[in-house]
Amino acid sequence: MSKAFTRESDNDEDDEAQLPALPAGGKNYITPDGYARLRVELMALIDEERPKVVEIVHWAAGNGDRSENGDYLYGKKRLREIDRRIRFLTKRLEIAEVTDPSVHHGSDQIFFGATTTYADQAGLVRTITILGIDEADSLQGQVSWVAPVARTLLKARVGDVLRLVTPAGVEEIEVLAVQYPAPVAAR
Repeated sequence: MSKAFTRESDNDEDDEAQLPALPAGGKNYITPDGYARLRVELMALIDEERPKVVEIVHWAAGNGDRSENGDYLYGKKRLREIDRRIRFLTKRLEIAEVTDPSVHHGSDQIFFGATTTYADQAGLVRTITILGIDEADSLQGQVSWVAPVARTLLKARVGDVLRLVTPAGVEEIEVLAVQYPAPVAAR
């Protein structure tokens, strides 16, 4: 059978299996900044990167034998990756619930978007920001609102002592400070 009539597959799995899990019945909360970043990425893929790769694939296809044409093969693979990311971002933006944490500015209670400082039993002080699943970056001290530490901290106030369940056992943590971004002045 000719390769021209076979279905290309690099073991592409269903896109749904690759999405970070949302809690059952939960919302996909995201800050306005996080939403804007995802939207910019989506538009860059659609308007810039995908057309460039399509042009390369079109050029490479015109060069003859596609079975040994690296530009063509790599380009087709890259197109599948771009299309997969576009579908992912589109789905996530459709179900996103934009929540502005600055509405809680000045509050001492922890809600979505709070930057919280807490101390554990050993006296180790940590500061984290509670953000959406699609925008949290642990290297920046950001955790998803569905993470165990975030779920323990949510709705607590400064001075509260909480019980955090960890793989090593239950640990007590004390909330030391809560901050929110300042509201942006209306233009």
